[in-house]
Amino acid sequence: MAERAASLLLIVCLLRSAGGASFRPRDNFLINCGGNGTVDFGDGRAFRPDTDAPSLVVSSNSQAVAGSGAGLYGSARLFASPASYRFGIRRRGRHFVRLHLYPVRGAGHDLRSAVFSVTAGGFTLLSDFSFAKLGSYSALMKEYLIGVDSDAVVLILVPADGSVAFINGIEVISAPDHLLPSTAAPIPIGAPPVIPFDRAIETFYRINVGGPFVNSENDTLWRVWEIDRPFLVNTAAVRSVSTELDVVKYPPGVSIETAPRWVYATAQEMADANVGNQKFNISWVFRVDSSFSYLVRLHFCDIVSKALNHLVFNVYINNQSALRDFDLSSRTMELSAAFFMDFTVEGEIESEKLLVQIGPSDLANIQTNAILNGLEIMKLSNADKSLGASHLPYRPGEESSKKKLMAVVLVGSALGTSVLLGLGVAVLILCSRRRRRRRRRRRRHEMKTPQPPNHTAAWLAVPSIGGNSETKASANTFASSGSLALGRFLAFSEIREATKNFDESSMLGMGGFGKVYKGVLENGEIVAVKRGNPRSQQGLVEFRTEIEMLSKLRHRHLVSLIGYCQEPDEMVLIYEYMAGGSLRKHLYGSGMPSLSWTQRLEICIGAAKGLHYLHTGASETIIHRDVKTANILLDEKFVAKVADFGLSRIGPSLNDTHVSTAVKGSFGYLDPEYFRRQQLTEKSDVYSFGVVLMEVLCARPAINPSLPREQVNIAEWAMEWQKKGQLKQIIDPHLAGSLSADSLRVYGETAEKCLGEYGIERPTMGEVLWSLEYALRLQLSFQGMEAPGEENSTKGIQDLPEWTQTKEAVEGNRPSVAVGGGSGSEMASTSAAFSQIMDPKGR
Repeated sequence: MAERAASLLLIVCLLRSAGGASFRPRDNFLINCGGNGTVDFGDGRAFRPDTDAPSLVVSSNSQAVAGSGAGLYGSARLFASPASYRFGIRRRGRHFVRLHLYPVRGAGHDLRSAVFSVTAGGFTLLSDFSFAKLGSYSALMKEYLIGVDSDAVVLILVPADGSVAFINGIEVISAPDHLLPSTAAPIPIGAPPVIPFDRAIETFYRINVGGPFVNSENDTLWRVWEIDRPFLVNTAAVRSVSTELDVVKYPPGVSIETAPRWVYATAQEMADANVGNQKFNISWVFRVDSSFSYLVRLHFCDIVSKALNHLVFNVYINNQSALRDFDLSSRTMELSAAFFMDFTVEGEIESEKLLVQIGPSDLANIQTNAILNGLEIMKLSNADKSLGASHLPYRPGEESSKKKLMAVVLVGSALGTSVLLGLGVAVLILCSRRRRRRRRRRRRHEMKTPQPPNHTAAWLAVPSIGGNSETKASANTFASSGSLALGRFLAFSEIREATKNFDESSMLGMGGFGKVYKGVLENGEIVAVKRGNPRSQQGLVEFRTEIEMLSKLRHRHLVSLIGYCQEPDEMVLIYEYMAGGSLRKHLYGSGMPSLSWTQRLEICIGAAKGLHYLHTGASETIIHRDVKTANILLDEKFVAKVADFGLSRIGPSLNDTHVSTAVKGSFGYLDPEYFRRQQLTEKSDVYSFGVVLMEVLCARPAINPSLPREQVNIAEWAMEWQKKGQLKQIIDPHLAGSLSADSLRVYGETAEKCLGEYGIERPTMGEVLWSLEYALRLQLSFQGMEAPGEENSTKGIQDLPEWTQTKEAVEGNRPSVAVGGGSGSEMASTSAAFSQIMDPKGR
C-alpha cells in the first residue's frame, strides 16, 4: 500500500479530487490545418486534418503549405482571400478557442511577414496580426474563451490587402460552466462589476508560482502554466515551498478544472531577510495592453502553516489594496485547501505594466509571511467586441519601446554636450588602457610566460562574453580555468554560417529553450546547434550548467560538447550530431521500425553505462536529474548516449547522504522520495531509469492521460503486473515470440528494484548494469546458442492477450530532433531529443 501511495503522487495532479472523472467536453474540435495526417499530442488530444472534417467549411481559395518540420507546426493552411471554418456546436456556453500559429516555409510566401485578422463568434481575436510585429518566429498558441449561444462557431481569417492569412491548428472545446465568475472584486475598490456572457476573454498569463512548468498533459483542460521566475522583480525576496500532491484538497466551489494540484502544491513565500522586522513585498510585473480591462485570478493554498489563523497577509494589484489582513484559513476552514479570488482591473493601465504584490500584515502577534500559489491574467474584450493586438511577455527591467524612445529624445536634447564630452573622456581612457595592455604584454613576453586567454573567468563573471559577432577572431580559442576546459568558443558569425543563417530547412526541432539546427562547421564536422530563445523558461543557469558538466566529462555513452557561444542576446551550444535521434521516437509516435528486444537491451545497457560513469567514474558524483527516453540519444549504429545536463547537480560529499535542492525534473520520471523531501541522491536517477526500462518494454509514454485511470502512470501500472508475475501481458506487441521469458524475468525484477519507494531500497547503477547485461546474455542464448535437442529452458513468449493495447502515436506537436546535447520537457509531450530545450514543460 505504501508503494501504491507513493506512485500515486506522480499522477494525482491528472485526476479529479474525490474520485471524480476528468472533464469531458461535449464539443471537442481539434483541427490540423493543412496537414495530411492526425497529430497526437500525447496528452489526450489528436488533431485531425481539416480535409477529413466534413463539418468544416473552408474557402476554396486555399493552399496547404508543408514545411521542413513535423507535427502540428510542420504545416499550415494558407488563404489569399477571406476564409472561414464552421464548427457545429452541441452544447451552448463558454468555449475555449485556441489558435496555433507558426510561419512555416513554403509555397513561395514568407509567412513571417503575413498580416491578417481573425474573428470567432463575432469577436475579434487578432487584429492585423503578424510575426514580424512580434519580432519572434517561434510557434505561438493563443487561447481565448468566448460565449456561444447559437448552434455554430464560425472562425474567419481575413488577410490584409496584398497579404495572406494562415493557420496551423485550431481547437474549439467546451469549457466547464463554473470556470469563470459572473462578478469579481474591482481594483480600485468599488461595486463588483458584472462579467457578462457576451464578453470574450484572452489568456495573457497563466503562472504556476513557485513551482515547475506544468504542461498540457498535467491539466485536465489542456492548459499550460509557466514558471514565475521571469516575472519576479526581486528573486532574492522569495523562497519556493512545496508539499505532496495528494495533500491538496478541493473544497466545494473549487475543482481540479480551476487549477491542477501541481499549482496548489507549490508556492512562493517571503524569504528570510535576516532582519528583525521583515517588511517587504514580493512583486511580479507583467506587460499588458494598456487600453483593455483585465480579470486577475489569484490561487492560494496554505501549505506552510501548522495551524489555522497563522497566515495573514496583504495583496496589492497595481499599487492598490486588493486584500487587507487576508486570513486564508478563515475562508477555507482547513489547511492545504485550494482557494482562488478574482479581481478586475478596469480602465487604462499606466506604463503598460500590471503589478501584483503580496506582503505581511501589520497586525500584531501574526507571523510575518505571505504566499501565492498561482496567477492568471486574462484580457477582457472591449465594447467593440475586440481583443486587439498581441503582445510579448514583459520581463522586469524591460520598458516599452515608446518610453525608451521618449527617454532617448529627452536625454539627447538635454545632455548632448555632456555626451560629446563623455565620449572624449572615454577615448582617452581607452587609449590609456591600450598602452597599459601593450606594456603588460611586452613584460610577459620578456619573461617568456605567455598566458592563454581566460574566457572562463569572463564568462563566469559577466552576463555575456564580449566580442564582435561579425568576426571569427576567437573561433579557435579555448577556454580554461585550472583543469577545466570549457570547449571551443565559436563566434556567432561562424555559427550563422554553419547553419546557413539558421535556415528553417536545417531546423531539427524546437522547444522550451529554443530551436535546434543541423550545422556543418568549416572543418566539415556535422553538429547539432542549440540556440537559446531569450523568451525561454530556461536560461543562463541551465546554459552554464550544461557547459560546466559536459566540459568535465568524456565517455562513449555521454553526448559530447563541441563548443559554445555567448554574446549579447545569444546563447548557443554545439554538440556532436546524433543521427539516430532520441530513444523515445524509436519506441512510439514516429512510425519508425520497431526495435528488437536485443537492440533495446543494448541501448539500455549503454545508457546505464553512461549514468554509472556519472555516479562513480567522474572526479565528483554527478546526478543527472532528468533521465528519460527523450534524453537518451542514438548514433547511426544505435549506440546510446545520455544527453541534457542542464539540470545536473554535483552529488553529496563523503560526509553527506544527499543534496538539498528544489524539485526539478520531468513529470512521470520524478523520484517520489525526492519530491517529498527535496533531498536529491544518485538513487533519484535510478528511479527515473526504472521508468525508462518500463517505457522501453511497453513502448508507451511514462504518463498517458488518454488511457484508463489505472494505466495512466506506467510505473504504477507495470508494477501491478510485475508483482502478479504477469509482466508479459503488457509488453510491446512487436516483441511477441522473440522475447526470452528468463530475460524478461530478470529485466522486470531489475525495473521493480529501481522503482522502489525509498532510495535505500534501490540498486546502484552498477548493479543495474550487471543485471541488464545478464538479461542480454539470456536473450542471446535464447536466440540460438543452445545445443540442438536439449530442453529449451528459456522459452519465448508467443501469445499476447487480444486486449493488449498497441502503442499509440502519442508524441508531441514538434518534430523529432536527431541530435546530441540534451533535451528537456516536454511543453510537455514532444518527440524531441532535447526534451527540456524542446519543452519545458517538466523543469
